[in-house]
Amino acid sequence: MIQLGHEPDGRADGASASLKFEDQKTSISDIRWIDGPAIAVFWVLAVVVFLQFFTRYVLNDSLAWTEEAARYLLILVCFLGSISAVRRGSHIMLEFVIRKAPPLVGKGMAILAELISLGFFGALTWIGIELTQKTRQQMITMPIPKAWIYMVCVVALGLMTLYSAIWLWRKLRSSPAEIVAMLDHSPASD
Repeated sequence: MIQLGHEPDGRADGASASLKFEDQKTSISDIRWIDGPAIAVFWVLAVVVFLQFFTRYVLNDSLAWTEEAARYLLILVCFLGSISAVRRGSHIMLEFVIRKAPPLVGKGMAILAELISLGFFGALTWIGIELTQKTRQQMITMPIPKAWIYMVCVVALGLMTLYSAIWLWRKLRSSPAEIVAMLDHSPASD
């Protein structure tokens, strides 16, 4: 049996000294009303998945609708949760390149990245609207039109487009030093 020792600072033997893990307090102060639907759908998903597990493995008679419901709820959690990520400016990006570039080039890259995000979200919103208008099917196990699910995704994409436009405006009006400060204070850096 292999025993792993620990250093006084909490690192395992052989772990790089540059790796530092610190306990941080969790704060929910950044949660806004716009985050509520994602949180609610997440908990509904948790209940549906538990129900699916319970009926399948405990009762040996699974409910047919739980698998399809869980699939669509997971899609909704992803889209609704992405609104929060865009609102907070915490979507993944290559901060390292922006930080290492000369200040004006870094600002240009940050603006370009936001323009690409804005175009992507805007295009997906448009495509989603067209898809929603063409969809006539219902879910297999529940009498719910698939267009309703798609419409929630389209609304989420529209809100992501709006928040991306707000971030673009902020970056256009900011100095290069302020853009680096935004990176330092974004939730992704915490």
